[in-house]
Amino acid sequence: MPKKKLHYEDIEFVDSTRPVWNYSLFNDEDIRNFQNGTHYSLYQHFGPHPLTVLKKKGYYFAVWAPNATKVSVVGDFNEWNKESHPLFVRLDRSGIWEGFIPGIGEYENYKYFIKGFEGVELLKGDPFARHWELRPATSSKTKKIRYKWEDEEWMLKRKKNNSLNSPWSVYELHLGSWMKPDPNNKDSFNSYKEIGKQLVPYLTKLGFTHVEFMPVMEYPYDASWGYQGTGYFAPTSRYGIPEDFMELVDVLHRANIGVILDWVPSHFPADAHGLFMFDGTHTYEYADMRKGFHPDWNSYIFNYRRAEVRSFLISNARYWFDLYHIDGMRVDAVSSILRLDYSRKSGQWEPNEFGGNGNMEAIAFVRNLNEMVYRDFPDVQMIAEEATDWPGITGMTTGGGMGFGMKWMMGWMHDTLDYFSIDPLFRKDHQDKFSFSMMYFYNENFMLPLSHDEVVHGKSPMLYKMPGDEWQKFANLRALYTYMFTHPGGKLLFMGNEFGQTSEWNFERELDWFLLKYEPHQKLQDCVSELNHLLTSEPALYEKQFEPGGFEWIDLTHYNECVMCYKRKGQKKSDDLIVILNLTPVERTDWVIKVNYKAKYKIIFDSDSKEYWGSGRFFNQKVDIQKVDKKSKSCEIKLSLPALSALVLK
Repeated sequence: MPKKKLHYEDIEFVDSTRPVWNYSLFNDEDIRNFQNGTHYSLYQHFGPHPLTVLKKKGYYFAVWAPNATKVSVVGDFNEWNKESHPLFVRLDRSGIWEGFIPGIGEYENYKYFIKGFEGVELLKGDPFARHWELRPATSSKTKKIRYKWEDEEWMLKRKKNNSLNSPWSVYELHLGSWMKPDPNNKDSFNSYKEIGKQLVPYLTKLGFTHVEFMPVMEYPYDASWGYQGTGYFAPTSRYGIPEDFMELVDVLHRANIGVILDWVPSHFPADAHGLFMFDGTHTYEYADMRKGFHPDWNSYIFNYRRAEVRSFLISNARYWFDLYHIDGMRVDAVSSILRLDYSRKSGQWEPNEFGGNGNMEAIAFVRNLNEMVYRDFPDVQMIAEEATDWPGITGMTTGGGMGFGMKWMMGWMHDTLDYFSIDPLFRKDHQDKFSFSMMYFYNENFMLPLSHDEVVHGKSPMLYKMPGDEWQKFANLRALYTYMFTHPGGKLLFMGNEFGQTSEWNFERELDWFLLKYEPHQKLQDCVSELNHLLTSEPALYEKQFEPGGFEWIDLTHYNECVMCYKRKGQKKSDDLIVILNLTPVERTDWVIKVNYKAKYKIIFDSDSKEYWGSGRFFNQKVDIQKVDKKSKSCEIKLSLPALSALVLK
């Protein structure tokens, strides 16, 4: 925890006989920045802070409740008596209530009793709490965070590991259902510590460069998967205490694996102990429900116009980078933040002052957020889940962009899954779905996602999206993954996809690990591991992944045969790779590919290898190359293409 400066109101006016002492961690500049939306480290001031004041140990509390007429701290320590420990309201009209309670210890359950607008009485959790009770209990807990980091080596070199010209292979994971201590008990969870012991060797074996955790910020309802949060500053207590989560990040870093957190600054639920109607008014959310209510998720939208709310959210992002050493954030539902008409029909939304559908204050918030992150943590990445064609998501804010480092490429995901789900006999009529991504790829810095959203709610697991018999399903999936890993951009694969999960993801059950007893699933996992190795060992796959010079179509004319060929290019010509996809169940012998210079080629990856449960018929073939035109330096490569396969040549 960063060292805090104490800003005493006036030590002479402290009455040490009172149960709450009138101390403050705010100065005038803090208040100005908070009210201007430019205070980005509010966690150093709000919430519970363990202090020693006048030789008395205790906790300082501060909460923003601008329309309250009374606020007190209630908890086990005072038998939830709303009268015994009232906080002091600041006289600067900031709406902040604060005070130091001597004698209160660590891990005390507490809430704020708030007498709010029109006398409404509320019990609210602390928006800045570092720790919460285990659900279904809803109290905040006092907590002093102590952790000694051992990831210095990673932190020193992570600028390179997290740069846009380094390989990005992300394993998306839900902490509660990846692996359970008791597979038959939906309420059993591995701890952060136990997850680390199992996850680190697994990711190391498979070669992923980063892991992305679905939201870890405290949330009350398991079925929300963490996307309906109430405790923005606390890792969920389902798996342990904050230091345990820090240790998980630490051990991943020591294994050279970066950590990305899913973050939800778009909406929050209406739980009584949460942010909704915090002081009896719409404190954190818009009062106008055309802007303030999410019809898709039955939740409430942050009021980005309110400066104090912007300070809260940007401070929250900074908190996870600052205290938890994370390497990136995947920002959820960016489209819903930016657009006033998101999931709303005509008449259900009001245009902005310029007549458009952009939420102007939300746009400013997103830009300020990304500017803060890249200013204070230049060696991390901000990644947008943005599902529309909003321009400039990864553009510089100085040029009118939103300032993200990467954006999920939802169009590629939909087109690719549509294409691969088609019977191979009819793929020839749909080649545009396969090739269209490169028409707009350089509009943004894209990450290719095959995420949790694609394997739930009746969409079927990845394996069963593929057509054909069992062998063809696995062959199609290996070809799809090879296409993904050799396509420009970052990569993201949801847990279970790597070994061919045969059931949809269920947050109450662990993955079907028993499938690894069967050869096709085990060898699919080996294939993904080798693709990760290919990605990290071949510079052509990442050095220019966001530059037009990093990709070149070689052959898109054989649509009847569904054979496509392209080149990935690195800084050195000798690093260039040729990728050939044969996406029908027909073998192609003596297939000719034209290239513009002569070199010796070898196959460095074959998705049809027996090692991956392929046929292996052409694995050891010789790659012949013949000069065709000396003047133009054109040559022909001749080789045989296995059915439903992908080859990579170097």
